[in-house]
Amino acid sequence: MARILAVLLWPAGIALIIGAGALLAWRARPVLPATSGARPSVTRPSGTSPVAGRHGAAAAIGRRDLRLVAVSSARLVAIVVVGAAVVYGLMAALGTLVVHAGPSIDKPILHWVIAHRVSPWAHVMNRLTKLGDTWTTWGAGIAAATCLAVAWRRDKWLPPVTLATAIVVDHYLTQAIRHTFHRIGPPGSPGGTFPSGGVDRCVLLYGLVAYLLWREFSGQRRTAIWAAAAVAALAFNEAYSREYLTLHWFTDVLSGLVYGCLLLALVITAVRLVAGPADRQARGPAGAAIAPVPAGALPAGAPSPAVPSVGAT
Repeated sequence: MARILAVLLWPAGIALIIGAGALLAWRARPVLPATSGARPSVTRPSGTSPVAGRHGAAAAIGRRDLRLVAVSSARLVAIVVVGAAVVYGLMAALGTLVVHAGPSIDKPILHWVIAHRVSPWAHVMNRLTKLGDTWTTWGAGIAAATCLAVAWRRDKWLPPVTLATAIVVDHYLTQAIRHTFHRIGPPGSPGGTFPSGGVDRCVLLYGLVAYLLWREFSGQRRTAIWAAAAVAALAFNEAYSREYLTLHWFTDVLSGLVYGCLLLALVITAVRLVAGPADRQARGPAGAAIAPVPAGALPAGAPSPAVPSVGAT
């Protein structure tokens, strides 16, 4: 009976996460912010004609854009690096607690899992746990960065710089934490296991990809809830599979969840500080953005276009 309960814990956890996400998404009401009808004015450089000065103005704008990209990228990287030092301090405090108090929790759980493990289900978990492997998550991040850089409407530098920074900082910060504690893993997995890198990468990289997709293509609260539920399900799958296969101590798995959430919050904060909050465009019933109508574009006496109500679902 205990073996069946250990197996059923996985679908029960996934169902609970998806059900909670569905409930929160159903209760959420989309908010459509007001849009401004004014168009930004385009200023032509003085002393140039519309034709003769076109190439010179384009070159000047290109150089200015490159400088802005370089400065913004440097700011984002600097914020993440400084924040990583704070995350290291928090994880060092957590690591001290885990190293001293963790064995009293970890060893009984490890013996119970080994005694009630089912071989066919372990083979399934061995497949699913690869979602958090280093090259799997890095490959997903690189592919997402490439696709988002092409599909991004503006600030095309943001996805690749953000994901590359997250990968590099996560890798070296994790190595620094493990070299600090040198915690030996369970039998069969003697390498450093604090914190769980697979769980951390699932939360950080998949969560960051979900955030960037939401930021560019939605910006709505309901979509954010579904994205968070999907990432939470992936993180739960990784945490469960790593513990079921006894690749980590239980407290290392929990520490990986905390560590991934801290890094994800740090990178999202850096993106918001550099690029601003998500652009929540008003969207019509078909999901298309409603473009603002410039003043004077409609003839006198013509009715204004209909705008959906705020409470529409």
